[in-house]
Amino acid sequence: MDRKIILPEDQMPRQWYNIAADLPNGMQPPLHPGTMQPAGPEDLAPIFPMPLIEQEVSQERWIDIPEPVLDVYRIWRPTPLVRATNFEKFLDAPVKIYYKNEGVSPPGSHKPNTAVAQAYYNKEFGIKRLCTETGAGQWGSALAFACSFFGIECKVYMVRISFEQKPYRRLMMMVWGANCVASPTDTTESGRSILALNPDSPGSLGIAISEAVEAAVASEDVPTRYCLGSVLNHVLLHQTIVGQEAKKQLEMVGDYPDVVIGCAGGGSNFAGLAFPFAQDKIAGKEIQIIGAEPTSCPTMTRGPFAYDFGDTVQKTPLLPMYTLGHDFVPPPIHAGGLRYHGMAPLVSQLVRDGIIEPRSYNNLETFEAGVNWAKTEGHISAPETNHALSAVVEVARQAKEEGKEKTILVNWSGHGIIDLTAYDAYLSGKLSNYALPEEEIERALKAIEGLPKPQ
Repeated sequence: MDRKIILPEDQMPRQWYNIAADLPNGMQPPLHPGTMQPAGPEDLAPIFPMPLIEQEVSQERWIDIPEPVLDVYRIWRPTPLVRATNFEKFLDAPVKIYYKNEGVSPPGSHKPNTAVAQAYYNKEFGIKRLCTETGAGQWGSALAFACSFFGIECKVYMVRISFEQKPYRRLMMMVWGANCVASPTDTTESGRSILALNPDSPGSLGIAISEAVEAAVASEDVPTRYCLGSVLNHVLLHQTIVGQEAKKQLEMVGDYPDVVIGCAGGGSNFAGLAFPFAQDKIAGKEIQIIGAEPTSCPTMTRGPFAYDFGDTVQKTPLLPMYTLGHDFVPPPIHAGGLRYHGMAPLVSQLVRDGIIEPRSYNNLETFEAGVNWAKTEGHISAPETNHALSAVVEVARQAKEEGKEKTILVNWSGHGIIDLTAYDAYLSGKLSNYALPEEEIERALKAIEGLPKPQ
């Protein structure tokens, strides 16, 4: 068979899949931060345009992709599905490994799948400026790219430690016309409150979200809204084009996975690949779905399922999710963008329902997997993606021990060409493992003790 499976452009999916229509036990609603009652569309209107709010609360199984969005998608979609034959030989296990190469997009990751959609809907709604946060920079560069196509201003609050570690991501955003600043800043109340407590704060996604939401809501001179690159239902919805394409490509070669794997920080790339296959599992198909997260930010594997704020300064609705507490600040280690304190509510619910299995991996084993992948498959993976590759290695090892053949599908969610400082730290022996201490989890979780409890 051909190593690379190319889906014809005219076969690209024209609808997104909404797994909310198929959840076995439904999902609990977000809560208004003031009243602690279920949040309605009107509560989200100052933050998001109405078309995205409608998608956020939709129970429709299929949602049409607008033609202008498809036009931009066609720059890089459909993305290749590739058989990782060299990595298979290296692992010497009874496995077939396919990877969906989302690194071929202009920003180099899966993130434009939702960035383009969000920019389009905001443009149609009359919005002139978008504010957002970014961790490792994949999301910020993707939104900058998307805004350049639709003529929208873009302001990005980048987690300070990543801003310092990854200057080329910031430069990518600037090339596409965005204004990127290190968060926390002294230009928002949220940022000033954090700096007052810790002038040397490395930042976090929760802090950057607080700043971006505040800047969007407070803007009076230009119609402005906020964009989120992960976690929310409409974001995960837009990413499902990945898994739908993968299904079609596997059908072209008469195959189907036993195991589906993606790295998981907020949940977007993982959900994009996994949800179309989770639909099959909900319907009775036997398939294992693994979300791989870092031991330094073990949201699903060590956090409780609880109502929590999506940001540090408590400006967002409360979301039902696995969380480490909204004031959690991860250690400044190279775990790429997988540093968010919470997990997407849809992913969290599917973990509760036993549809998804979370696993965590440490720094050194993820980079070992990434380096071995580069030496065999050629591509240098983003540090986030290396977590998924660690899961592939673990599943292959188990298959070898059990003597069982397995077909593995993994989301190669982005390249690491702009993350080489992280590889330098690993190759020079400066990188170390970090497992989050139990007392740090207990401290972070005190922040949610007084919040409503999910059922």
